[in-house]
Amino acid sequence: MTQLSQSMLLAVPLAPLAGAVIAGFFGKSVGRAGSHVATILGVLIAFILSAMTLKAVALDGARFNQTVYEWMVLGGLKMEVGFMIDGLTAMMMCVVTFVSLMVHLYTIGYMEEDPGYQRFFSYISLFTFSMLMLVMSNNFLQLFFGWEAVGLVSYLLIGFWFKKPTAVFANMKAFLVNRVGDFGFILGIGLVCAYAGTLNYTETFAKAGELSKIVFPYDTWGGDWMLITVICICLFIGAMGKSAQFPLHVWLPDSMEGPTPISALIHAATMVTAGIFMVARMSPLFELSDTALNFILVIGSITALFMGFLGIIQNDIKRVVAYSTLSQLGYMTMALGASAYSVAVFHLMTHAFFKALLFLGAGSVIMGMHHDQDIRNMGGLRKYMPITWITSLLGSLALIGTPFFSGFYSKDSIIEALHASTLPAAPIAYAAAIIGVFVTAFYSFRMYFLVFHGKEHFHHKPFPGEHDHHDEDDHGHGAHAHTPHESPWVVTVPLLLLAIPSVVIGYLTIQPMLYGDFLKDAISVNLHAHPAMEELAQEFHGAAAMAMHAFGTLPFLLALGGVVTAYVFYMLVPAVPAFFARALAPLVTVMENKYYMDWINENILAAGARLLGRGLWKIGDVAIIDGLVVNGSARLVGWIGSLVRLFQTGYIYHYALVMLVGVFALMTWFVWLHR
Repeated sequence: MTQLSQSMLLAVPLAPLAGAVIAGFFGKSVGRAGSHVATILGVLIAFILSAMTLKAVALDGARFNQTVYEWMVLGGLKMEVGFMIDGLTAMMMCVVTFVSLMVHLYTIGYMEEDPGYQRFFSYISLFTFSMLMLVMSNNFLQLFFGWEAVGLVSYLLIGFWFKKPTAVFANMKAFLVNRVGDFGFILGIGLVCAYAGTLNYTETFAKAGELSKIVFPYDTWGGDWMLITVICICLFIGAMGKSAQFPLHVWLPDSMEGPTPISALIHAATMVTAGIFMVARMSPLFELSDTALNFILVIGSITALFMGFLGIIQNDIKRVVAYSTLSQLGYMTMALGASAYSVAVFHLMTHAFFKALLFLGAGSVIMGMHHDQDIRNMGGLRKYMPITWITSLLGSLALIGTPFFSGFYSKDSIIEALHASTLPAAPIAYAAAIIGVFVTAFYSFRMYFLVFHGKEHFHHKPFPGEHDHHDEDDHGHGAHAHTPHESPWVVTVPLLLLAIPSVVIGYLTIQPMLYGDFLKDAISVNLHAHPAMEELAQEFHGAAAMAMHAFGTLPFLLALGGVVTAYVFYMLVPAVPAFFARALAPLVTVMENKYYMDWINENILAAGARLLGRGLWKIGDVAIIDGLVVNGSARLVGWIGSLVRLFQTGYIYHYALVMLVGVFALMTWFVWLHR
């Protein structure tokens, strides 16, 4: 068996880190060109080494699971930096580094005139380092480091234009919502640490059977909970925050306030995929709790369907793609709940390519439209931006699950796995997934038709400039009427390179990833209790046969129906959607307010938290601790002292009188006692 070199593996995360340090600390010295060369070179090195690792893992059976650096030992608990390299890790390394490399190249064109050019390159390279540390870890401590690091860098990137109030609000919102999820996550890690006595994955998984027999005393709901269920739900709450699952999804649409390249990086390869990856990595634990799996199915169902509905009413091109990300993350989560972990990470991989393609395509359109993001102001861009048009079409076809495209293989496998699952929540999830197929096709092609086809809506009117464009970086767009134009090669080349895997990667990899040995030792499934993958394997007769068979299935017909409906509504009879908008005005209002989740968070949850905090401050801190305990005890001592002072006069005859009274009192007490 081929052995992986520790030094080679160390170089994978350290190369982007080195680029981030050069661009961040020495950006002014090396200039713009030096900054992007250093960071792109770092990510390129990481991608090449990741590809070599993937080859060694897939073809030669190489594995690596060792400690690289021991930080400290507390009792018997070791805190280490270490790598676990198997099929799951190698695939994630390649996806993260390839998408990141495309985003780095694209950024040269997109951020060309931005004064924060070097700072942006530093941040995205640091983001790549953080995600690599997360996926390569072999222990919970390093996982948590990477987990928090991607959260921190996302905060910096979402609020990159820090003079823009909406960006500052959005990054704070992302940071706070993720703290809620991370509270659950660290509780889960703490329980693993307390009961398993280790932070190492392999050692924890070896004790999973023992953990599953421990009852966690918690009688609130009328019975004891199994410890393993509490651990899994706590860990999944972390995933809900990071992977934007309902109700912790509210930060993701607002993350569009950051520049488009970071939208692609957050939504495609880093940050939001961390939660899906973590649950798949923890499959030996999740397999032991049907309660946790049902919970995951329900949360994924709500996210996949209801976030998809919101995509229908969006007019900002980036927000349409953002809501599609939320919906697709819901699909991945449902696959995890059905114990189809390999299908979830397969969809994670295919989605990374076509979602990065769609985001960068949206960015290219925004550049061509001189920073106007409203799809109602577009139309007919196909003849002005041919490369962006064709690549966006390929990305949209992959997203809706068109047979032979990469998204089809992963999305249809999720639907089949939900159909085959025996868990009580599976029928709900299956219904949500099926309805979601039509919804996804409808909003995807609504955007596609409004942007690239139909009547041109941008002639004879000035472009308004990017809405609320950042003060720090006013490109000077928008004062004149312009004709849209194709983007420069540093933008279109990444689009073309991402379009290739968006079309073919699913066809090429479905056999080894789902039904081969590629993920066999990375993912553990109890097929007796959760037979979904076994049924899928029996029905699979090759990638080509699967695609050919799909043309007569319900998901294909629903996807086709969604595309046709979008074409009729927005190209042929635009009065129809306008009629529905009027007829369903109350429902549209609810959707425009995003189900009032922001209002609930701000006016109920946040207000309740502030009220609780104010109560603890005023009553607990000021009244009880300061007023009663600290100042009260001081006042009590002072009062006792003032009483004692009354008897300390300094006159001998006073003390003699007290002694006589005392003797008299003692004699009286003795007489009374012995009578």
